[in-house]
Amino acid sequence: MTLPLIFFLLVGAVCLAAAVGVVLSRQPVHSALFLLANFATLAVLYVMLEAQFLAAAQVIVYAGGIVILILFVIMLIGGDTNDFSASQRTWSRYAGILLGVIMLGSLGYAVLLRIQPVSPEAVMAVEGGAPPVIGLTLFTQYILPFELVAILLLVALLGALVLGRQPEEEAAPRVREGDTLPNPVPPSHRQPTQHDRPVEPAREKELQSP
Repeated sequence: MTLPLIFFLLVGAVCLAAAVGVVLSRQPVHSALFLLANFATLAVLYVMLEAQFLAAAQVIVYAGGIVILILFVIMLIGGDTNDFSASQRTWSRYAGILLGVIMLGSLGYAVLLRIQPVSPEAVMAVEGGAPPVIGLTLFTQYILPFELVAILLLVALLGALVLGRQPEEEAAPRVREGDTLPNPVPPSHRQPTQHDRPVEPAREKELQSP
């Protein structure tokens, strides 16, 4: 066994272990960290296959963007899974296994239909995924799908901003200059002070006498 093959097997084993950790981890934060490790090892595999553009996109888009978004969502909504009952967890587990089997079957069927020998001209055309060649191909032959994906991402970003915006009627009232602040303590619950206590009649006569 050569050294590159040994390194490939080690990185592939780490990638598979991270993928298993994503599925089997009970804590959402741990699953997100396992997913980050999986994306990083995939980038290493892309570099070994001389696909530099895919490796850079894997690190920048997925490891640097998607995982951070997942962590922000976990921090906002919380990662506590104790609210789900045992029956709900069992149902979701079986549903996930069924959907995973369907997805793997669909991917395997699509791969088997498209397996064909790659010509040397096609390999030389992409040059192993070099960024200049990929850029020229995207902005010439695939310019329309590229622009459609950009518009889709822009619409998704605007939709997230609209959904995350708090309605004006539910927003907290702003205090402007000159506004009077309401008394936070109702008069019925306020403790009487010295000025609020009634003055005794004898004491009142002494105060009124010169």
